[in-house]
Amino acid sequence: MNAEDRLDTEASADCDSLLLDNQLCFALYSTSLMMTKVYKPLLLALGLTYPQYLAMMVLWETEGLTVSDVSTRLLTDPGSLTPLLKRLEAEGLISRTRSKEDERVVLLHLTEQGRALQQKARDVPGCILSSSGLTLEKLRELQGELLELRTSLHGSL
Repeated sequence: MNAEDRLDTEASADCDSLLLDNQLCFALYSTSLMMTKVYKPLLLALGLTYPQYLAMMVLWETEGLTVSDVSTRLLTDPGSLTPLLKRLEAEGLISRTRSKEDERVVLLHLTEQGRALQQKARDVPGCILSSSGLTLEKLRELQGELLELRTSLHGSL
């Protein structure tokens, strides 16, 4: 192979690295979009948006968390979470109260309606598993790999 052919091959390889379908980020992004579309009708029946559903799952796991706790768990900033939490409060699903020890801290608690919604949401994970076309074992394996990738990316920041 002469020098000109090597340059053509290297240029082609460089171009391949910029093809959209060769990008991990696009595979993750487009899969996330599809996942959200699958969730949409399921969550519509619950009266929740996808971000609200995530926040409710955190509170279903642990009651009495602070806004900061939920923000940390969801890997988001508290400022963007506050409007979402206010909507959940307006819908009667949670209550937000200031801490007696530190007025700057807002504590989040489920209402009876918020607890009842957890029962209605129990079928959502099974519907997602069914829509995925994967076995539970394969889905858990994929989830583990994505969590490993997330941890590595977080460590590179």
